[in-house]
Amino acid sequence: MRQITLSNGTIVEVECLSCALTSGLVQPDGGVVIETEHFHAHQDVAYPIKGLIILASKRHIYCFDELTEEEKLDYINLLTKIRKAQREVLGIDHVYYFYNEDTTHHFHTWMVPRYKWMNEFGRSVESLRPVLRHARNEMNDQENVNEVIEAISLLAKALRGER
Repeated sequence: MRQITLSNGTIVEVECLSCALTSGLVQPDGGVVIETEHFHAHQDVAYPIKGLIILASKRHIYCFDELTEEEKLDYINLLTKIRKAQREVLGIDHVYYFYNEDTTHHFHTWMVPRYKWMNEFGRSVESLRPVLRHARNEMNDQENVNEVIEAISLLAKALRGER
């Protein structure tokens, strides 16, 4: 078991955070953004940045090559739908996508939006670690958390076709 501190300060003890989130054992702030038979999308639980979405497989796998054909189609379709909603609903022009196979969790992709306030940290992939730390340490005030939760709601509604 591992102890993980969520952005809201809650400490959870889980074997796998992604499994706990996709199964509903741990509830992300704002709830689920979109869910299919194979995938679960939610706001990142560690970093309070509007529209920072984690797309996680429900099946405990680690690599792209472990996805079934049906999962591959579902994955790319969800990435595309979420990205479109990020642009249309939240006005997000640029997104960094991250996926790694040496994670302690299982298969998931980070969809990290790029905002103007992030420019002070640089504009390369190397700037993301300080951006994430800044968000976690300096943006956990109630006003920002409320904005993040509102963004989750807006994305979820758009993805359900409820504009």
